[in-house]
Amino acid sequence: MKIAVFSAKRYDREFLDAANAGAGHQLRYFDAPLDLESVALAAGHDAVCIFVNDTADAAVIEALASGGTRLVALRCTGFNNVDMQAAARFGLKVVRVVTYSPYSVAEHAVALLQAINRKIHRAYNRTRDSNFSLDGLMGFDLHGKTVAVVGTGKIGRVFARIMLGFGCEVIGHDKYPAPEFEALGARYAEPGEIGARADIISLHCPLTPETHHIVNKVTLARTKRGALLINTSRGGLIDTEAAIEALKSGQLGGLAIDVYEQEADLFFRDLSSTVISDDIFQRLLSFPNVIVTGHQAFFTEEAISTICETTINSVTEFANGQPLSNEIS
Repeated sequence: MKIAVFSAKRYDREFLDAANAGAGHQLRYFDAPLDLESVALAAGHDAVCIFVNDTADAAVIEALASGGTRLVALRCTGFNNVDMQAAARFGLKVVRVVTYSPYSVAEHAVALLQAINRKIHRAYNRTRDSNFSLDGLMGFDLHGKTVAVVGTGKIGRVFARIMLGFGCEVIGHDKYPAPEFEALGARYAEPGEIGARADIISLHCPLTPETHHIVNKVTLARTKRGALLINTSRGGLIDTEAAIEALKSGQLGGLAIDVYEQEADLFFRDLSSTVISDDIFQRLLSFPNVIVTGHQAFFTEEAISTICETTINSVTEFANGQPLSNEIS
């Protein structure tokens, strides 16, 4: 099959080529993200392969179908950027990577937590300037603290297990409770208890209409003062302006994020020689108790290898007329 790969970085090409070595598909790589302006590049391709910040709305789906595309293969888990109703209407199948390495994201969440708590980012900058003062770098022991895990799927459960290993009390919330979460020694709690008791809140839920801005002015006002908030899931889970106000008032003790609601115009590119016009993002970066990484939580050799192998396998299943193991229905 002919596959148009959008938002293709060097590592995407390397790992997809390796996964495709025995499959023999024709991969054509495009640096540009998929959107209404670039969709013409997909004409004549049987499938498109897209990532988290590509756009597959109704207009793009219609254009893909008109150009002969029959399959949309997401090399990620989330699919909030795809209009599934339009895909069904125009007869396009959509597949995703259901799971890759939950450890990659969970471990990055722990790294962000440790960094924001123990001020690692500030200490690094200080020692580079030969400043070895400890003033302003005090953190707290994780042992004995209450950690809330919002979203207890595979990634959330790995994160919970790590936090239990630190000696934390772990509570969770999920629309679909998992017995495996409680089997770890954690327990479920209502949002009110999470807000009142959690010293640390880590988000591991998908972005849906129900979870959009699940962290907002109201929920932040109910959180324990000084709590730390970690987000390695989707940027739209947090109302960024509300988080900024909570940081300014001290209601939120720190924020560590790997995702940002308007990241599509920022992440996965080098903007070091440009002026970023996103004022909200610039305000975030001005806080000493905020850490931002550029959607890299998934970025391990194991995860990328699995993502690319799964994507190629899904395309092969489609080409052979087999049931699609990772189809979004």
